[in-house]
Amino acid sequence: MAHTITLIPGDGIGPEVADATKLVLEASGVKIEWDVQNAGAEVAEKRGTTLPQEVLDSIRKNRVALKGPIGTPIGKGFKSVNVTLRQTLDLYANVRPVRSLPGVEPKFEGTDIVIVRENTEDLYAGLELMIMPGVAQSIKLITAVACTRICEYAFDYAERLGRKRVTVIHKANIMKLSDGLLLECFRKVAQLHPKIDPQEMIVDACAMTLVRNANRVDVLVTENLYGDILSDLGAGLVGGLGIVPGANIGKEAAVFEAVHGSAPDIAGKGLANPTALIQSAIMMLHHIGEGAAGTKIERTLIEHFKTGGIRTPDLGGTATTTTFAEAIANRIAKA
Repeated sequence: MAHTITLIPGDGIGPEVADATKLVLEASGVKIEWDVQNAGAEVAEKRGTTLPQEVLDSIRKNRVALKGPIGTPIGKGFKSVNVTLRQTLDLYANVRPVRSLPGVEPKFEGTDIVIVRENTEDLYAGLELMIMPGVAQSIKLITAVACTRICEYAFDYAERLGRKRVTVIHKANIMKLSDGLLLECFRKVAQLHPKIDPQEMIVDACAMTLVRNANRVDVLVTENLYGDILSDLGAGLVGGLGIVPGANIGKEAAVFEAVHGSAPDIAGKGLANPTALIQSAIMMLHHIGEGAAGTKIERTLIEHFKTGGIRTPDLGGTATTTTFAEAIANRIAKA
């Protein structure tokens, strides 16, 4: 059976890491028909929008997408494609596994945590206004519906993957109403999952815990902004954004993505590390019922790093994007 999946190559190094990931997926034996759709800065120059309607239509039709990195202007220009996708398609759960790979010199051996981030509201709702010249206001939007469903997702995820603990990350000591609402919803949901140990932690204490001993936490569930920051912090503990995967999950669709930037300075030079998108594709395979192939790629990737296989320049090697992907694909074929 062939799966039809939307592919958004993205900007900068996006097309390179997307092609590398396709090469690895082909080696796994999974049959995929790619519905290629373009979005991002280059599209905006031609179409006047970073996210054409046909991209959204394709994802709604296929229900699954794999997306390369897309650049976002800072302080001006178009709204983030990533944020727009999440809000428009109601991809409410951002799932970011943070796991150390063998030989990549992580801060802590055996780091294996998952950050589940609410994806549709908080300060990322984009509700901003200028109250008067020189005074800007951003509204932190938190609802019981969104808090409840992200907590339910985190507990369900923990049970499904055999995790032991879910910790809610908040700042309710200061934002007593908004973050207090998250805490209230978390406690209600926790009562429905007695096999999972519920914990609560203030966000600044969580940041300190991660850099001192990341192995003390398991699954973290939190709001949009906190989750965004902590996800990048976590990536820094295990080798950087070039190796960690990400997924945006909703009831009607799912978008799996590389969470790093588009790196226009190295685009077209064959220097990009495709590991992040490959790991996101592994998550995608499990999502579409191709778990055996996903596990095969995952084991091969881990074995590659464990045995000192060739690496891209960001990890101290000299391999090109394509050479690295070919090495992984060849290992898969021989497995």
